[in-house]
Amino acid sequence: MKAERYAHMAGLFRYPDAALPGAVRACREMLRTACPEAVPDLERFAQWVDTTALYDQEEIYTRTFHVQAICYPDLGYVIFGEDYKRGEFLVNMKREQAEVGNDCGGELPDNLVNVLTLLPLMKDHAIRDELCTRIVMPALRLMLKEFETARMQLREKMLMRKHNAIVLQGCEDGNVYGNALSALLTLFQSEHLEVENHVNELPASQAFIHGAATCGTCSTPHPKTLKTN
Repeated sequence: MKAERYAHMAGLFRYPDAALPGAVRACREMLRTACPEAVPDLERFAQWVDTTALYDQEEIYTRTFHVQAICYPDLGYVIFGEDYKRGEFLVNMKREQAEVGNDCGGELPDNLVNVLTLLPLMKDHAIRDELCTRIVMPALRLMLKEFETARMQLREKMLMRKHNAIVLQGCEDGNVYGNALSALLTLFQSEHLEVENHVNELPASQAFIHGAATCGTCSTPHPKTLKTN
């Protein structure tokens, strides 16, 4: 099942622990067969994991996704920001997660890891495809923009002015999670790019979310996904 590949990739974006090297190896083997073009980005991340102490991995993870974050792992926030649509999206995602019994732990239902582990469990493949093309792929592209050199330099200058400190200044691996995100996006594109190119042609009854910010909008919400209690 293709969607199970995303659950494998989820291991790259969990808080680092002793299981991370094994998760990287599993992803490498999977990508070599399923999406060879994603392997070079994963290899840089793998090399970093192999040569970096767990304590430093934890620090880079925290500085990338939480403290003075480069980007945030909650996809609804990436797409909608503080707009009311994010609240609607969270309600829908919570319902989808509950329906398949996916344990979100202490994170929100739209957290990248939770979304990746949800995908292979979803029975409605039309909704799953729309989640991928209307939310996940656009969110990954927005996240990756934050790792661009010019944006990173501007961010460092702003943080220096505000806090007189830069968490990732001088750290050559400060953007290593950008490589992992890039590998993930490449995998999605290899399997969904054709669908994404025609996403606005989908019937309104297949719309995963009304008014997705960075991709096409649909006139009528999906009756299952957007139904409120």
